[in-house]
Amino acid sequence: MNQKAPLRIARVLATGLLLQSVQAKPHDLKVCEGFTNPIGFHDATPTFSWKLADGVIQQRAYQLQVKGDVSWDSGWVESDQSVLVPYGSEELKSRQQAVWQVRYRDQDGEVSEWSEPAIFEMGLLSSADWHAKWIRPPVESSSKKGFVLHRAVYRSKLNPQLKRDVTKLLRKRVKKGMLRVEATNQALGGDPAEGEIKELFLAYSADGKALTRIVSENQIQTISAKSLPAERVAYLQRAFNISREVAQARLYVTARGLYEIRINGERVGEDYFAPGWTPYHKRIPTLAYDVTDRLAGGSNLVQSLLGTGWYAGRMGWGGSTDTHYGKFPELLLQLEIEYADGSKERVVSDESWQGTYEGPIVTSSIYDGEGYDARIPLGDWRPVVTRDLDEVRLVPKAHTPVRVGARLTPQAITEPVPGRFVFDLGQNMVGWPRLRVPVEKGGVLTVRFAEMLNQDGTLYTESYRTAHSQDYYFASETGNIDWEPTFTFHGFRYVELSGLPEGAQPGKDWVEGVVLYSGLRRTGTFESSHAKLNRLQQNIVWGQRGNFLEIPTDCPQRDERLGWTGDAQAFAATAMFNYDCHAFFKSWLRSMREEQRPDGHIPNVIPAVHTLDSSVGWQDAATIVPWAAYVRTGDREILADNFEMMENLVGWYRKRTKGGRVGDVTTYGDWLQPNAINTENNKGDTTPDYLGNAFYANNLRILADSAGILGKPSGKRYAQEAERVREAFVAHYFDQDGSLRNTRETQTAYVLALAFDLIPEELRPKAVGHLERLVAEAGGHLRTGFLGTPHLNRVLDANGRPELALSILFKESYPSWFFSINQGATTMWERWNSYSHKDGFGDARMNSFNHYAYGAVGRWMYERLAGLAPDPGQPGYKHFFVRPLIAPQLEFARAELDTPYGKAASGWRKEGDAVILTVVVPPNTSATIQLPAEGPDSVSISEDPDRLIFQRMENGHAVYRAYAGTHTLRSKVSR
Repeated sequence: MNQKAPLRIARVLATGLLLQSVQAKPHDLKVCEGFTNPIGFHDATPTFSWKLADGVIQQRAYQLQVKGDVSWDSGWVESDQSVLVPYGSEELKSRQQAVWQVRYRDQDGEVSEWSEPAIFEMGLLSSADWHAKWIRPPVESSSKKGFVLHRAVYRSKLNPQLKRDVTKLLRKRVKKGMLRVEATNQALGGDPAEGEIKELFLAYSADGKALTRIVSENQIQTISAKSLPAERVAYLQRAFNISREVAQARLYVTARGLYEIRINGERVGEDYFAPGWTPYHKRIPTLAYDVTDRLAGGSNLVQSLLGTGWYAGRMGWGGSTDTHYGKFPELLLQLEIEYADGSKERVVSDESWQGTYEGPIVTSSIYDGEGYDARIPLGDWRPVVTRDLDEVRLVPKAHTPVRVGARLTPQAITEPVPGRFVFDLGQNMVGWPRLRVPVEKGGVLTVRFAEMLNQDGTLYTESYRTAHSQDYYFASETGNIDWEPTFTFHGFRYVELSGLPEGAQPGKDWVEGVVLYSGLRRTGTFESSHAKLNRLQQNIVWGQRGNFLEIPTDCPQRDERLGWTGDAQAFAATAMFNYDCHAFFKSWLRSMREEQRPDGHIPNVIPAVHTLDSSVGWQDAATIVPWAAYVRTGDREILADNFEMMENLVGWYRKRTKGGRVGDVTTYGDWLQPNAINTENNKGDTTPDYLGNAFYANNLRILADSAGILGKPSGKRYAQEAERVREAFVAHYFDQDGSLRNTRETQTAYVLALAFDLIPEELRPKAVGHLERLVAEAGGHLRTGFLGTPHLNRVLDANGRPELALSILFKESYPSWFFSINQGATTMWERWNSYSHKDGFGDARMNSFNHYAYGAVGRWMYERLAGLAPDPGQPGYKHFFVRPLIAPQLEFARAELDTPYGKAASGWRKEGDAVILTVVVPPNTSATIQLPAEGPDSVSISEDPDRLIFQRMENGHAVYRAYAGTHTLRSKVSR
């Protein structure tokens, strides 16, 4: 977010109305879901959060002031709330700017200094604020589907200005929606550039979609409406003049597609793949940029690149060329200039702009990569096509766009095939390569990608399926280039370069891995004494980075990359520890609400571009993700916003019940369960009806709890319904000995019943015994897929089997987390055996090497191995639990988390016959600590006993109440 104080805010600060502070002041001021000094903000009723100074135990009262275009003073409020404090005045309006400060009284009644001032500036909150039109370059089109040739140019490859227009000639050769072309002088009526290598450039429409293609000299190709499309990049520009001093300038912009804006040749912002991906037919996000310093006196030029992206690019698998929203990308732009004399001016996208598809970026596709032809200059500028605004809502983007998150350097370079150099970045990643390489005039640099290598060192690309995932660079001159793509991204560890000048010797500085993901702030860390466990945590984090690019996707590399709900619900709690996903998930849930079907079910992917529409265990993200976010942020609004969606989903289940049980439902099941009896598909052995009833009951519990938190009277009714469903579930599926009946016995079936608290207390130990038996029958291994794995270790641990939970975690053989690490994994894999040194690669039809779902075990690692767990009763870590599991496999484990209140930490280590636990409790919070101990006298503490209070002994643990500060406890325990 832009950190510069806006014009009107600067005036407020200059008056000195808000005091500056020197000590003991609140800090880290944020609005709503963690935004710092935002420009183009989305929420007209913001909330405010701050952190207290170190050394403070508790806030007793606060005073918050807002000034600028609005004015509000809370006065002194007797409250310990310092997170998500609501704004107490009327709703804010578009463009309004404000500065705010806060101070507090601590536990001793001492008043802090005022915080440093923070700012926020509203974006354009509705479509009514826009005076621009949608624009795009013109495309010749035909009312008929099929093949339509718009332009054909036979030209020199090195000097494209030497050309012959052969459009009319080739139009006569179009037959039955197809064109067979032969790129020769004889076939095309003569030689436009004697002695030079030539090519045929074609611009055409295939089945209504605008495409381009280059056919090399002497090649023969047949082109039809079914050809794989080139996703053309549009160029748009407008010049304007400035004759006065500029005081402030704001650029508001969005696109149907993807944009990149330049003003006077300089890129605006650090965002990529903006404006992002939403249900475009209902809502399109907009962004705002401070461009005051980009404008100059005299002539100025605003330019835009416009890519197809998710809007007009192909999405889906199996070679699908379908677009789901529109055929052509469009730009909407509004530059608002405020001059020093108080006058204002707008530069908007309208008929005054010019556009073209003729430029160096020939194609840029999310799935298929980018082709860049440096020989093609910008040209053929024409007046743009305009379109008025429609009913689609235009609203400010509510989470941070994609940004550069890291840069990687190659670890090794090989040449498995002469002339093909493979650069190993040492880490499976998502983004693109920045290339600084030599090229030769007329040469074509081909850039290929892979997550894995074949045995001979060549790229393994079969798992990409139909995603072409290649970049090309056509050189116009001999020399060195510094180039990276614009509107594509790849999932890869290895980069292969070919087409380099003869004799070129590659260096590691030729390739840089540019890691791209949504601009999420890293919040949590985990470390232990076990190298493979640390590698597992790294794999979890890298899997999250790779798949949190604008939305939570299943995979980032093949012809899919969709917002699968089942993966997200499995991983949400883990994700919220590693990164601040508050705004990210809240925004995605808004898309989910917009995509919910009239009968209440949730599509399998959000945004909904997939026709296989409903799946138990997937659609339940509508309840599971809001609840996980609420517990970790304390944001009641995330429950309120999604409450109706939850109700509608529960209604969908209710309509399918008979005798208190859900009947016929569809599901992907316990997806990719290993060693399944059911080998006909990947859905595992747990039956659909069982899954339907288990998730129905769990949804009702979450709905009832949410209603209670929101003070809704329906809470009691939903709780009663949840109990009835639970009773019917147990009566049908469980015997008195705790074993399953009327369904197939699986690990996942027991795990879900225990995780969702569906089994009566008296049956739980018996059911756990049966689960333990199934694990033993599997040789001590898990046999769980996407639905069972997230809960397996937690269920065993919570029900008296921590040793078994640890044994499963530390298992080395298949199937296990360490098995993939032993095969070289640097991210989480889709399958437990996506690859093995012994058997090679798994089924390429479903074999992603970057798939975060099985990383859901991270939650248990953080909450139990390190011991840092939230308290749903006091969410957002207002109170939290420190209950470390002292694992015999470890010498130490620790976790740190930047909570809404400050840093919380739990770390333990073994020292002789003692365990030493260090706990950090942030200001204005408290924690309950449970440490293994032989008795209260066997624990020594080194801090102020007023902040660490012994409460009781419980099941061999000493229990303490801890308040703000750092606490060290030493307990003598039997090893």
